Amino acid sequence: MVDDVGRSTRVWTLPNLLSAVRLAGVPVFLWLVLGPEADAWALALLVVSGITDFLDGWLARRWGQTSALGQILDPVADRLYILAVVVGLALRDVIPWWMAVSLPLRDALMWGLVPLLRTRGYSSLPVHFLGKAATFNLLYAFPLLLLGDGDGAVATLAEVFGWSFALWGIGLYWWAGVLYAWQVRRLLATTERRSVSHA
Repeated sequence: MVDDVGRSTRVWTLPNLLSAVRLAGVPVFLWLVLGPEADAWALALLVVSGITDFLDGWLARRWGQTSALGQILDPVADRLYILAVVVGLALRDVIPWWMAVSLPLRDALMWGLVPLLRTRGYSSLPVHFLGKAATFNLLYAFPLLLLGDGDGAVATLAEVFGWSFALWGIGLYWWAGVLYAWQVRRLLATTERRSVSHA
């Protein structure tokens, strides 16, 4: 079955399963980083998360399994992973707190736009390419920054590349947020308020 915009209403698909596995890995990552400080396992989990983030979207498009649930699960998993990673790395003093706060703050501002969208009959707008590029950069940055929390040439190189990806990711993340807010502003200006009917 498909919904009114042509997306599958199926729940049990491989792309959705991959997103669910990525979600389940969030608390595991926090435990690995903050509990036993098993950085090698935490790093491996981040790598798996990045691979499954690519695979779920690719498989959904290739196999025609794009679904309404998947379009919710995928960005939620991304946001929770980013939140878990920045909090975990900040508590370990791998990254500064300004970085840990800046990313969730942007997401909070985006959530604040949802009530405005609903006055026009929308719950969200399509994900912008810049947002995907930002997430891509951040998902590469975090494993490198974790790997860079050590000694030696490899750690130094990982830290340099990690911060490069991180700074680009943060910049693109906020730029995508500004564009999203601008789209909301234009929608509010050009679309009539949706009347709410009461039964």
